[in-house]
Amino acid sequence: MNHAQDIKVVVGADGINNNPGWIHTEQHELSLLNRNDWVKRFSPNSIRIILTEHVWEHLTYEEGIQAATICHEFLQTGGFIRCAVPDGYFPEEAYQQLVQVGGPGPADHPAASHQIVYTYTTIAAMFEAAGFEITLLEYFDENGQFHYQDWDKKDGFIYRSKRFDHRNQDGNMGFTSLMVDAVKR
Repeated sequence: MNHAQDIKVVVGADGINNNPGWIHTEQHELSLLNRNDWVKRFSPNSIRIILTEHVWEHLTYEEGIQAATICHEFLQTGGFIRCAVPDGYFPEEAYQQLVQVGGPGPADHPAASHQIVYTYTTIAAMFEAAGFEITLLEYFDENGQFHYQDWDKKDGFIYRSKRFDHRNQDGNMGFTSLMVDAVKR
């Protein structure tokens, strides 16, 4: 096992390894909602970073608070969750149809189990309810304006982001995520 300060965990890796050297997990082995899964693998206050890319929207708002509370227990002070979810203020109707609650089509579509589409205010409130301090990294606001704060991919690579998603080219935004770092203080 890694030294405490080096433990970095991807929750819901979906078979993708964009973060070499991290512990990659799937829902069946590390559920955000099952504290016992966490106790089996980690000690409280032992993880430096937890990364989730398009995972939290599969939980209800209340489950999101429950999951954040569990993660909070296992993060070191100063550790954080880097969380990317579909953005409820992304200003394109096709994007909103793709990420909507229940998804756009058949039950096997990845978005079929979406329970919520967050905005920067709702995700901040959800993580704050679990005791986190929030830093917004990428998001659209109510007026369709995109906000960006530079972030280091070594602290958690997010593909569906302004810099890395192949759909964002020549200054056009084809697909971004609402991204936050939720820090344990």
